[in-house]
Amino acid sequence: MAEYMLEVTTGSMLHAGTFDNLYVTLIGTERQSERTQLTGLGLDDKTGKVGTFSVTTLFSLGCFLLLKLEKDPFHDSAEKDWYCSKIVVRTPDETEILFPCQRWLSSGELVVLRGGRATKAFEDYHPRLVDQRKKELVQQKLMYKWDEYAEGLLLKYKLKGLQNSTEHWESFEAMKRVSWFKRSPNSDYVLEHWKDDDFFGYQFLNGINPYMIQRCSKLPTNFAVTEEMVKDFLANGSSLTVEMKKGNIFIADYKIMEGLPTKVIDGKPLPLTAPFCLLYLNPEKKLLPIAIQLHQQPSEENPIFLPTDLESDWLLAKIFLRHADVLYNLLINHLQNTHLLAEVFTIATLRNLPTMHPLYKLLIPHHRHTIAINLISRGSVYGPGRFFDNTTLYTNGHVELMKRALSQTTYASFCVPENIAARGLESIPNFYYRDDALMLWNIVNRFVKSMVAYYYPSDSEVSADSELQEWVNEIFYYGFLGNGDSGIPSSFQTVEELIKFVTMVIFMSSAHHASVNHAQFDFIGWIPNGPLLLHQAPPTTKGQSSMETILLTLPNKSLGGLYMSLMWILSVKYDDFIPLGTYPEQRFDEPAALSMINDFQAELSSLSVAITKRNSELELPYFVLNPKQIENSVTI
Repeated sequence: MAEYMLEVTTGSMLHAGTFDNLYVTLIGTERQSERTQLTGLGLDDKTGKVGTFSVTTLFSLGCFLLLKLEKDPFHDSAEKDWYCSKIVVRTPDETEILFPCQRWLSSGELVVLRGGRATKAFEDYHPRLVDQRKKELVQQKLMYKWDEYAEGLLLKYKLKGLQNSTEHWESFEAMKRVSWFKRSPNSDYVLEHWKDDDFFGYQFLNGINPYMIQRCSKLPTNFAVTEEMVKDFLANGSSLTVEMKKGNIFIADYKIMEGLPTKVIDGKPLPLTAPFCLLYLNPEKKLLPIAIQLHQQPSEENPIFLPTDLESDWLLAKIFLRHADVLYNLLINHLQNTHLLAEVFTIATLRNLPTMHPLYKLLIPHHRHTIAINLISRGSVYGPGRFFDNTTLYTNGHVELMKRALSQTTYASFCVPENIAARGLESIPNFYYRDDALMLWNIVNRFVKSMVAYYYPSDSEVSADSELQEWVNEIFYYGFLGNGDSGIPSSFQTVEELIKFVTMVIFMSSAHHASVNHAQFDFIGWIPNGPLLLHQAPPTTKGQSSMETILLTLPNKSLGGLYMSLMWILSVKYDDFIPLGTYPEQRFDEPAALSMINDFQAELSSLSVAITKRNSELELPYFVLNPKQIENSVTI
């Protein structure tokens, strides 16, 4: 007789347990066991329960290959799904084999599990394993199919008292009273300093969109700034030319926003500018705006706004620039480059990498809940009657912007070291996003390098992995529309290529999302600092505006309440938050892989301590890239 001992673990989530009948069949190279009901020290409807069971066979099964798990209703009890976390099998020779499950099973459902070391397709030695691997991928490709966007349900979150109010704000004080329904030290700081030029400049480095600014060595020909205009804002005796040579001049160019169709109200399209902003790093190491041009083409009706202009003129210019900035960030940096890109990674993984593939085990925690949140978002954010209908860009506008951005996307822009270098931002001081992002990128890269090198010891194993090649090819074709100019690879030939790409996938699905999402309420919950819609056209001449003009330009009460509500929802940390590098669902069983995960977690913990210490000394802490604040995946 041969005895196989099974430890079956129920998930820890609510309602994971079951009283239903469970059956297993053990499959080996020589034979398979009888279909055996799991009885003894079993399971119940409690979460996190571990049941111990025995399966006996007359003879050894040979080398253990697969485990077939089935669930049937218990008599006439109400149907209830069961979440199986894992099954650990101890064979007659005392070898323990982990069979990860990590899924819900319904009544009558059958799942075939595979245990042991993660393997690539060409490493499967037995025809039964090869056949099961193929069946799994066929089933996954039938379940997950590439398709165009489909509409869904409507978001139902409102601020009481502001719904359907078309009234404009009578004062900033009235706006403050509403904004205080949810507060934090950072949101209070923004509320008090949003008019300040040094805070305006700070946001290009450490706000929710640190991706637009770049060093300026030569002015664009259509940015009509002159030496005379800005000389008073530079160090004594200096000039724009001199400061550019020193590397102290920076620019943000929103050309991509030019000519986008906008929402029409009462027969008039809402205003949207495609501005330039010129910034100066002064001797006190503060980054200050020194000139704003609101449209791409210079003209008499497109003046250069300066810090010495009428206060309301300068403030309006900054508001219109922030308007363009926040729309770009919401649609491109946040939606397209995190949610939709992470969805492409997720679908490609589910369709092309079987559960035993080492990259599936490595990446699946970074795909958690991504499909679910995107389905919810499609139903609440896009399409007629949904959130984006209440912004300047409307449906046609946001689709056109996303098309433009995708056509300009490059692989290098997703890789932090290359992105920072390309924008000339290696040495600008007080750039906490850069400091934290580079450290995170390097930590993730070291982790990925150790894991990939363990499973792919040579370039030939990378090029020979057909499942891996299908995975990256689908990402290239469906995620980037086969655009070879993007630099996105369509295949891998070397271990180094694979390491870089997997690093990018994990970073974009975790840290990048945190950088554009987590501080949204802090920075743009205060509507004047990041309005998603403006009612009045920008000034075409100087000296004609007032604070009343600004209040009439900003979103009305109804829209302001809607924006505050959404920013709060998007910034909430939920109860099932799983920090970067935390893997509660065990999928790897190899001691070497588990050791690498422990090293990864230790590095993240050390970085968290360093960031916390630095933030304790800052007037405005930069917390969003603290590993403890970064979620493993895109979930909100």
